[in-house]
Amino acid sequence: MVLPERSSIPSHERVVVTGAAGLVGQNLIPRLKARGFTEIVGIDKHPANCAIFRTLHPDIRLIEADLAHDDCWQEALAGADVLVTAHAQIGGIDPDAYVANNITATERLVAAAKQGNVSYMVQISSSVVDSAAIDAYTESKKAQEKIALESGIPCVVLRPTLMFGWFDRKHLGWLARFMARMPAFPVPGHGRYLRQPLYAGDFCDIIMACLERRITGVYNISGLQRIDYIDLIRSLRDTLEVNRPIVKVPYGLFWGMLKAYALVDKDPPFTAKQLEALVTPDVFEVIDWPGIFGVRATPLAEALRETYEHPDYSKVVLEF
Repeated sequence: MVLPERSSIPSHERVVVTGAAGLVGQNLIPRLKARGFTEIVGIDKHPANCAIFRTLHPDIRLIEADLAHDDCWQEALAGADVLVTAHAQIGGIDPDAYVANNITATERLVAAAKQGNVSYMVQISSSVVDSAAIDAYTESKKAQEKIALESGIPCVVLRPTLMFGWFDRKHLGWLARFMARMPAFPVPGHGRYLRQPLYAGDFCDIIMACLERRITGVYNISGLQRIDYIDLIRSLRDTLEVNRPIVKVPYGLFWGMLKAYALVDKDPPFTAKQLEALVTPDVFEVIDWPGIFGVRATPLAEALRETYEHPDYSKVVLEF
């Protein structure tokens, strides 16, 4: 595929970001502002995370609404130039939540974008669409991606692997907080499960490149460094400078503990299904995204330091 050359986008273009108070949204907004964009509208439904967003970015308009059910947010799409769809249900045990937040919300959003003549869309998909795993998250993300590709709006679909970075409330962010308060850190089984973690800062730089060049197509965006889960945990421990022994827990026992925990927490940070996905032997395609999008790939150790040593953002914890 031939990509258009990099160009300068007028900062007066209006960019609408859904899921603006989540991981990708909160990492993207500072980069948009740094590039001079002033016409930015965020949409998110999570009250606590919206409050954090407003504290960090009082100059940005944020609409607090549930795309799957509420109305009155549609007017923000009228005349918008770019739509970045970063909303998603990424955890939990309620299958209806995945349908509502990944499928119904996207259907309604795309309908409003078409009516508002949005000229370009960045769809944040997931590497799980190529995964061997079969679960509510995987199937709903496949459906969400299909909605975007069939919308008729020029778009790029980005499929990131496991992400970490500022505002990571699940994944490594939750693991880091868990590690900081526990005397030991449990890992399931032998822990030799291949991971390809992607730094959210790099991913947002890719989004910025897409906005600048109006790139279209579907791209698998994997972390360039392959690392076993247990070694990733060791790297995290080194970055946090906490002396915690890593304890290997038999897989069956670990799975049973997660199922039991889900009985008392209806929105657990880590589920038995996610454990099953963790141990699924997936190897995701690695493309030359630094060359394709013209961005620098941050080495893993450096990215971990940027994440957990930032003077402002490293202390901000989003809610589930």
